[in-house]
Amino acid sequence: MKNVLVTGVSRGIGKEIAKALKSEYNVFGTARNENLLKAADLSAYCVCDFNIDADLIKLEKFIRANNIDILINNAGEYIYEKLENLAYEQIEHIFKINSIVPMRLSAVAVPYMKSKQWGRIINIGSISGVMGEACASTYSATKASLIGFTKASALELAQDNITVNTINPGWVDTNLGENSIAQSEFSKEDIIECIPQKRFVEPIEIANLIKYLISDEAKGVTGQSINICAGLSVGY
Repeated sequence: MKNVLVTGVSRGIGKEIAKALKSEYNVFGTARNENLLKAADLSAYCVCDFNIDADLIKLEKFIRANNIDILINNAGEYIYEKLENLAYEQIEHIFKINSIVPMRLSAVAVPYMKSKQWGRIINIGSISGVMGEACASTYSATKASLIGFTKASALELAQDNITVNTINPGWVDTNLGENSIAQSEFSKEDIIECIPQKRFVEPIEIANLIKYLISDEAKGVTGQSINICAGLSVGY
């Protein structure tokens, strides 16, 4: 079986991805909470806080040691704050977590994929990176950067049979989604009213899309930015 690494695997979208892939792949994971990683029943895991450089070096060694065929850059953070109130430390932090680390981990995983002439990289972006979100400029900017990274790296790796794609969820029924609402000035009911399908996306919908994108049936799909947002990107 091929080896998959899912970042942010302990809860939410990452947890659902791991659950959906276990029957067909060796699923490896990383997150900050070791107890939650143990409970996820993975093939192997690496405790890693993306804020700590020593942890990132440990994770890079873990990737090299476990011959990762499929990398799913899922972990991310959200900040809801007016532009003029943003501290430099906040900007630097979220760019590291949401943009720099996915690129860094991809760079480490690619040599093995090239050696096998097969690989898949999936970046979990956000509809906020496609449309923009007021008072979430750092989050929108970092998620938009993943789209540019996806296009460029897909071109670079196309002849190595490595595909790179980004999935842009809208509002998803997870703890992160609930926390994002709590930070904002809107209620869940207000947000649902703005979504054409009048619902949040379920994590399993994202997991099922990933199952397709990492399959051989999707070998011609690369460099794409795919929205799964219950119609939110279409208009209101």
